Amino acid sequence: MLDRFTSIADGLDHPEGVAWGTDGSVYAGGEAGQLYRVASDTFTEYASTGGFLYGVTPDADGNIFGCDFGRAEVVRVTPSGEVSSYSNGTSERPMRVPNFATFDDTGNLYVTDSGEWRGEDGLVFRITPDGVTSVWAEDARGFPNGCCLNAAGDELLVVETTARRVVRFPILPDGSAGPMESVVDLPDSLPDGIALAADGTMFVGCYRPDRIWTIPPDANPEILADDPDGVTLNQPANVAFVGPELDRLCVSSLGGWSLVAGDLGVSGLPLRYPRLD
Repeated sequence: MLDRFTSIADGLDHPEGVAWGTDGSVYAGGEAGQLYRVASDTFTEYASTGGFLYGVTPDADGNIFGCDFGRAEVVRVTPSGEVSSYSNGTSERPMRVPNFATFDDTGNLYVTDSGEWRGEDGLVFRITPDGVTSVWAEDARGFPNGCCLNAAGDELLVVETTARRVVRFPILPDGSAGPMESVVDLPDSLPDGIALAADGTMFVGCYRPDRIWTIPPDANPEILADDPDGVTLNQPANVAFVGPELDRLCVSSLGGWSLVAGDLGVSGLPLRYPRLD
């Protein structure tokens, strides 16, 4: 399965976040705050936050909402490259390690804050379309990382890296978080990013070892690809379905300089792309 993945962009600065935009481009962040736009297997660095970008999340108008570890905030980057602060948490709970973010249909942005490594102090923020930030959930404490919504939009799936598992939170009718439930354990690995196929299969990139897990609905996890040499998959972090048909799984390379993608015979669940203004 590893041989199905080939490079779509080389020369990026240790990309972690990756996402498919409505303009038909792949977006990724860099270790020094670079924001990359990838199209036709070539990339352009069109903005820099000066921080360290983790997850990148597009909206309907081409703005990118970046989880910036270096700035300890979520930034908003316009298509022309203008950078502004979107949220740095609350006055009582400022962001520390904003890691990944996902939109719901109405424009609420769910943001994982991983906290200290092995500190068991992670949480999830929720930012409303008018910019009001609140602590949404505090139960996923084991370095919450990648996240996504299910097809119905009524559950948030969160990767807990140091707990080596994926958990879920029901999104209640009033918008609050329901009780956390464990979905699947991923032993002997440090899971990082998550993407859903249209049929509900989970694809999870692992920072260690260099691995991609696949978890079919109501089935046991399976190793989709292992790279013991760390050449094709070099510290794979976030994963995202890309392409006009969302039929290629794109994987970032936090330990290297490339994005790779492969046709796995499945199509991804589309992201939500709200219009906020």
